[in-house]
Amino acid sequence: MNKALFISSMVISSLVISSVAQTPQKGIFRIYEPGYFQNTILKGVENYESKKEATKPKPTFRLDPAGLHIPADKSLYTTAWHIEPVSQGNTNTCWSFSAISMLESEIYRLTRQEIKLSEMFIAYHEYLERARLFVETRGEIYIGEGSEMNAVIKIMNKEGILPWSAYSGLKPGQEFHSHDKMFEEIMAYLNGVKAANAWDKETVVSTVKSILDHYIGTPPETVTINGKAYSPRQYLKEVVRINPSEYVDVLSIMQQPYWKQVVFEVPDNWWHDKSYYNVPLDDFMKVLKKALKQGYTVSLAGDVSEAGFMAREANAAMVPEFDIPSAAIDENARQFRFSNGTTTDDHGMHVTGFYEKDGVTWFLLKDSGAGSRTGGPENNRNFGYYFFHEDYVKLKMMTFLVHRDAIKDLLPKFSR
Repeated sequence: MNKALFISSMVISSLVISSVAQTPQKGIFRIYEPGYFQNTILKGVENYESKKEATKPKPTFRLDPAGLHIPADKSLYTTAWHIEPVSQGNTNTCWSFSAISMLESEIYRLTRQEIKLSEMFIAYHEYLERARLFVETRGEIYIGEGSEMNAVIKIMNKEGILPWSAYSGLKPGQEFHSHDKMFEEIMAYLNGVKAANAWDKETVVSTVKSILDHYIGTPPETVTINGKAYSPRQYLKEVVRINPSEYVDVLSIMQQPYWKQVVFEVPDNWWHDKSYYNVPLDDFMKVLKKALKQGYTVSLAGDVSEAGFMAREANAAMVPEFDIPSAAIDENARQFRFSNGTTTDDHGMHVTGFYEKDGVTWFLLKDSGAGSRTGGPENNRNFGYYFFHEDYVKLKMMTFLVHRDAIKDLLPKFSR
């Protein structure tokens, strides 16, 4: 056989083997009937029945998980210590749940204490911060339930923290958080303030506080541990013993200069924080993987609206070949989706582990949302977790919060 013929036959053989080894990916249309969110979290919520849509739900296009090799077994993953998944209920507070979960793992990593922190202590003070800035800007800030993961750092630096046992944000007999009415009342009040030009900061903050107190309770001024009373600031410093200022948000986006601390231009960054460390996409992925291998965990935020996000189907996320080939996923593809609005920062989760196979990294994510809880714990062995292919993280996940020591090799590159 001559050289040209040999090479040709090898190429053909390679293509045949490849076509046999790979399962063709395809999409399917799914009609989602009410699931865990409607049947469990919203169960008993007042007037929920009257809010149900009368029309039939529209079909949703999703990647078909049939035949895909998803390592959906948590025992395969190298994991760090973390508290089991906790539900955010009927709220948009994933930013608090994901960052708090990561900080709980950090407490254990640094002090070997197992402490469940209060997500709602953070949300409570975040609303008060917004009320203050709403007055100071004469209503020119975004008001929503969502926020950024580094808002948790901002609030902890200012207010401290409480354990969940001291302040859960749940009323007696309430199993899940539900903030619909509370948020509607806060918005109605603030819109009224703006319409009336009634810019008295003390009155506005006090009124928002009274709404919060009514719906989720008032955080206690102290918590008693082993007979000693601690304020939230003292509890953070003397019991929790981690420094919130040591946690940084890493971003990768082309529209801002790399190796600078920049603003992440999304509505949930309502206070226009400029502390995000913007790095090229390759560095973003390298430092994320390296951090996990070194025993850190990260709070990760990005978009979960794509066809490859198979929440109910497989508790997994992949980038379908019919969307974009793996080899074409780069900073341009990432920026393109952010610029046209198909990538947002709509959900935050906690990366607690990783698994490497055939040169690909899969990430284990602890989730507070309802999508990872399909079927309930008795029917879903991955209840409260997702499995993310690295391509999905590379294309669709925008930021992660981590201890600054995990990126210390990159910090000298940032100009002051």
